[in-house]
Amino acid sequence: MTPEEAGAARLPPLGEVIRRYRLSARKSLGQHFLLDLNLTRRIARAAGPLDQGTVIEVGSGPGGLTRALLAEGARHVVAIERDERCLEALSEIAGAWPGRLEVMPGDALALDIATIGDPPRRVVANLPYNIGTALLLRWLQRINSFESLTLMFQKEVANRLLARPRSKDYGRLTVLTQWLAEVRPLFNVPAAAFTPPPRVVSSVVRITPRPQPLHPAERSTLERVTAAAFGQRRKMLRQSLRSLGGDPAPLLQAAGVAATARAEELDVRQFCALARALDDAA
Repeated sequence: MTPEEAGAARLPPLGEVIRRYRLSARKSLGQHFLLDLNLTRRIARAAGPLDQGTVIEVGSGPGGLTRALLAEGARHVVAIERDERCLEALSEIAGAWPGRLEVMPGDALALDIATIGDPPRRVVANLPYNIGTALLLRWLQRINSFESLTLMFQKEVANRLLARPRSKDYGRLTVLTQWLAEVRPLFNVPAAAFTPPPRVVSSVVRITPRPQPLHPAERSTLERVTAAAFGQRRKMLRQSLRSLGGDPAPLLQAAGVAATARAEELDVRQFCALARALDDAA
């Protein structure tokens, strides 16, 4: 028996752990516990080789995915969990794989996870639905601190990350993510796999940082341009970009973008051109 198998054998079933610690999922924390060990191990394997550096898991809950990461050979896992009820259950897992699991109480939104552990850093997480997008936007600010992000979102959020121009899912999150990283869809997870079942299908995606952004642009300026454009996505850019201040016509002309275009019609290259034109005009 391998050390990974021995560790798993020492632990009680997850259902028993949940009953013992009375870990009912809390809607206020966006909790939906994933108990299917086949699925959690599939997610862990999708994250790539785990035997180097640090695996950071956010929203560990009772530890279903935590167990899978360790069982799949993760050298060092940092499990971040803000729900104090789950900490004792996670401590049991730490005892089954001595020296390989560090439990970090706290709110991931308040932590700079880009500095946690030794590189290469991989984030692997079943993200709480209510803060998944906010967490991703925060991590994008330090994206090159990570080897990869293997994340589960609501399917509608995953669709936004993968969207193409002229589609209903294409938006500001799409542009900012694809500018900095490649996004690959992995697989869907049905609602029935969770306790309690959410009302939506979930999707696992892998986000891999680009060595350099897709096109030159200042991040803060690109954020301003996309916020203005998609803030009034039904309007033509000659109208929606007025919120940037002044007449947008010279800006659009300098970027080579039609004044009659709408935000959803522009690709990442064109948004970056607008951002550069805005900076040049300053």
